[in-house]
Amino acid sequence: MKKLVLVFIASLFAFGAFSQNIQTHYDMGDGRGYLTSTVEMFKPDKTGNTFFFIDFDYGSGGVENSPSLAYFEIARCFTLGKSPFSWHVEYNGGFGQWKAGNASGAYSISNAWLTGIDYSWNAKDFSKGFSLKALYKNIANTMDSKPNSFQLTGVWYINFAKGKMRFDGFADLWREKTGFGKMIFLTEPQLWYNCTQKFAVGSEVEISSNFAGHDGFMINPTLAVKYTF
Repeated sequence: MKKLVLVFIASLFAFGAFSQNIQTHYDMGDGRGYLTSTVEMFKPDKTGNTFFFIDFDYGSGGVENSPSLAYFEIARCFTLGKSPFSWHVEYNGGFGQWKAGNASGAYSISNAWLTGIDYSWNAKDFSKGFSLKALYKNIANTMDSKPNSFQLTGVWYINFAKGKMRFDGFADLWREKTGFGKMIFLTEPQLWYNCTQKFAVGSEVEISSNFAGHDGFMINPTLAVKYTF
């Protein structure tokens, strides 16, 4: 499960408001059946905006009674004048553990540093918008002889049905040498029904290729709830 998407950056920036939410997803993917919680925060200011999220998996990798994975991303955008472009800087990384019978172990998600250019567009009423990012990516402890890579990211949001429904998500494509190939693709579209101004129910579908140690194409849906503070 990935991040809690950056779509709030585009829509909330217009209102200059602080936003924080927590999501809980039940992963229904093949061989999964565990919970993931996510806390995310977005805060704009006079020079740009800051976004972060923290994911915890509970029950993946055969681990019980404790978080089995922790993942963190933080990003900062510095606006470039009055243009729709901004300078984007980002860090992500994490760690996890696994258990199989009497055997157990731990692993790390390599530190990654990213920087590049972001272009964002929003409708005048902020009912929809998107963001495109072209980023340089440096991945520590990669299997590749050269840690330097790239990442292309697209983010979108659409509010409809008089604000009762929201469709949002992101798509990432990056190069990273793995046991299965060098190009990795990940997208996580989400669909939400806003029961109240703060509480929503919905679903996320993780669609990936060569992601998280899996060879080839995967689809993993979730059922989710979200509370916005």
